[in-house]
This record gives sequence, C-alpha cells and structure tokens, in this order.
Amino acid sequence: MKTFRAILVLMLICGHAAAVDLAGLTKGEMTGGLKETLSKSATAAVAALGREDGFLRNEKVKIPLPGNLARVEGVMRTFGMGKQADELVVAMNRAAEAAVPESKKLLVDAVKKMSIDDAKGIITGGDDAATAYFRKNTESALTAKFLPIVKKNTEKVGLAQRYNALAGKASQFGLVDKGQGNIETYVTQQALDGLYKMIAEQEKLIRQDPVGQGSKLIGKIFGFGG
Repeated sequence: MKTFRAILVLMLICGHAAAVDLAGLTKGEMTGGLKETLSKSATAAVAALGREDGFLRNEKVKIPLPGNLARVEGVMRTFGMGKQADELVVAMNRAAEAAVPESKKLLVDAVKKMSIDDAKGIITGGDDAATAYFRKNTESALTAKFLPIVKKNTEKVGLAQRYNALAGKASQFGLVDKGQGNIETYVTQQALDGLYKMIAEQEKLIRQDPVGQGSKLIGKIFGFGG
C-alpha cells in the first residue's frame, strides 16, 4: 500500500496528478491542509524578501538597472557615474524590500477565499499551479499597494528622477519598453516577479516533499498518510 501511494506522489510530481483519487477526500481534507501549507509558504516568501537585503543580497531576485540603463552602465562608470548607478540599484532593492511586507495579508486572504475547485486545480495542476493562483488573485491589488511605497523610496534618488524624465518621453515613441517607462513601475513589477518566484520555490519544495514540507492532511492529499 505504501509503495502504491509513493507511486502516486511520483506521478503527481511528474505532472500526472489525475491519478490521485480526489473523490475519496472530504472537502475539509481537500482544502484544509492545502490552505494551511500555502499560507505558511506565502508567509515564508514574504519574510525572506521583506527585510533588509532580502532582494539586494539575493541574486535570484535582485533588481538590476532597467535594461536601457544597464546597456550603458559601462559608459556611465567611465564618466564617473558609477556611484549614481550603485545608489539607484540599492534604492530600487530597498524599495522592493519595503513593499513586500504589504503582500502578506492579501496572499493569506487569497488562500482563505480558495474554493474546492481552486484546491482541485492546484492539486492536479502543473508544478506552478499554486503560484499561478496567487498571481491571478493578488497581482492587481499588490501592484496598487506596492507602487506608492516604491515611489517613496526611489524619488529621492537623482538618477531615478532623470531616468523617469528621459524614459517617459522615449516610451511615447516606443523607444523604451512599456514596463520600463518609469522607475516605480519597473521596480514594482520586478518586486512582484521576485515574490512569486520565491512562492514558486516554496511550492516546488511542497511538491517534492509534501509530508516534510506540509501537514498530515497535505500528505494525505498527495498520497501519504492514513
């Protein structure tokens, strides 16, 4: 029996989740363990990023100069503007670190509002089904929350102001990517992408080791437990 259950977990991880007998689980079992585990995962992602150096010292999510500035960074340093470039990188990452804690409540609320169909979709979906659920249900609201915090943390940087003035005009002629028309929009999207990337890492851990990373209920959902 244990071997059979182990095979089911392997099938789930490989993308054949339909083999799991979800009909044998109660609604409480279906959603309870999953909600508990996803709440912990979201909270862990927020805690990892929403602190000093959460972005700046994490190469997986560190926010670089916008593409247009990055392409001329070498020239900037040649002309003695290296300090300004470094200040902007620090300011952008500090802005993201300041904004991310605002996401905790919205992420947890998204879990609380999860329906039985949502739970089934996450359990039987792809490797990033839970992350996709979070993005779909929180990205718009988080963008609105992040923007003013990011703007407050970047508007004091002279290079950011100059970039906004130039990029804003250039974007009108299609010379700058839409998402890089101003620093605050760029940093907000980068911060969100970093947050969802960390949530995806948490989800990967759960799918690889549902019992170790989750609860007894999540273990039962993914094929283990009595």
